[in-house]
Amino acid sequence: MEKGLRLMGHRPRVVIVGAGFGGLWAARTLARAPVDVVLLDRNNYHTFFPLLYQVAAAELSPEEIVHPVRSILRPWLNVSFLMGNVSRIDLAARVLQANGSAIPYDYLILAIGSTTGFFGVPGAAEHSFPLKSLDQGIRLRNHILCCFERATREADPERLRRMLTFVIVGGGPTGVEFAGALAELLHKPLVRDFPRLDFRKTRVVLLEAAGRLLPALPEKLGRYAHQRLTRMGVEVVLQTAVSEISPRSAVLKDGSAIPTETVVWTAGVRGEPIAQAWGLPVDRSGRIMVNAALQLQEHPEVFVVGDVARSAEDNGPLPMIAPVAIQQGVAAARNIQRQIAGQPLLPFRYHDRGTMATIGRNAAVADLGGRTFTGFPAWVIWLGVHLFNLIGFRNRLIVLINWAWDYFLYERALRLILPTTACGPGTSEDCGDKPREGQAPRESLINQHSRQ
Repeated sequence: MEKGLRLMGHRPRVVIVGAGFGGLWAARTLARAPVDVVLLDRNNYHTFFPLLYQVAAAELSPEEIVHPVRSILRPWLNVSFLMGNVSRIDLAARVLQANGSAIPYDYLILAIGSTTGFFGVPGAAEHSFPLKSLDQGIRLRNHILCCFERATREADPERLRRMLTFVIVGGGPTGVEFAGALAELLHKPLVRDFPRLDFRKTRVVLLEAAGRLLPALPEKLGRYAHQRLTRMGVEVVLQTAVSEISPRSAVLKDGSAIPTETVVWTAGVRGEPIAQAWGLPVDRSGRIMVNAALQLQEHPEVFVVGDVARSAEDNGPLPMIAPVAIQQGVAAARNIQRQIAGQPLLPFRYHDRGTMATIGRNAAVADLGGRTFTGFPAWVIWLGVHLFNLIGFRNRLIVLINWAWDYFLYERALRLILPTTACGPGTSEDCGDKPREGQAPRESLINQHSRQ
């Protein structure tokens, strides 16, 4: 097919689905290559997901971690953007359907990201707050601030205790980072905002099913995170799994319950469910099975990258993180160029440059190339890496200013309850009132695509 296209004077067309880390880096790698690239996403912006938890913790504005896709692609004349939802892929005809239009391709890169994995816990999808999309981050911030607004007029001690208890499920990097950011929000800015509330009644509880925090990092980093969070007032509970979540509590495996109206779910992710609906080969976690070159075995013109790709290496499946998606996006784009040129494809090998997580002011952990860092040095490294990788000079500047403002003044200027298009609690109109027992739960957002 490629030869026929070239004989007719046309260049091969590469369609990339998903403008997250994998899709965007694939497009950038193909910029100025002898191909025409179409980048397609349901949103017209790229989200920097490593800082999404700071939106939920009122530290950053949503606009500061997103960047318009068209602005990013502007220098690359062979790359165009389409906004839409892919409803169907015809692998035999090499055509995908998006918003009623047929989009043909010669090569396809799927970078559709992941969604929250709830491990079948009853009530988790309906009654917890995931952190996998920008809308979810805004909704969680609204809800947290609304809990305090409602608490100022609550006379029932039991309901007040539920409102001011915040449970985070999952002690990985996102859970640790959000727990630290939330503790700082409660005990610094909100104390001044709500002087009549007794903040000794507030609780931040971090639940982890494993025996320590940050189980993917060296043990001493997990111990440091545990000690630091404890000093910040976070209740860290290890070897404890959640068996059920209701609108009014988180029920643990041992039968005990934590009264709360806020359960933040950071415990797991899985591949986008739409992949199975498209008839693609997926594993139990919803990730698409690919070969060493990141291709579908039966369709070598289709590549899969990022969270949704099940690319196994010597130590098992790769982690569903941004660095993996970036490297796979670059590798898939280069293999397409090699395929067009008639050259053998190269197997993908992930180069782990390290993992880090911030815990709060002057505190972070980092595992970089076998060397570990904690405390202030790790925190400085974390700041530098995230500022460097954030897209857009304006975003970097504003994020730096907000961080400095928070650091020196212990003040977060973004404690705003904003209108949101999300269904459910956390709007400025209802200020986070959750449905009473027996009412229909809020609509889950877990099917929203979060590109990576």
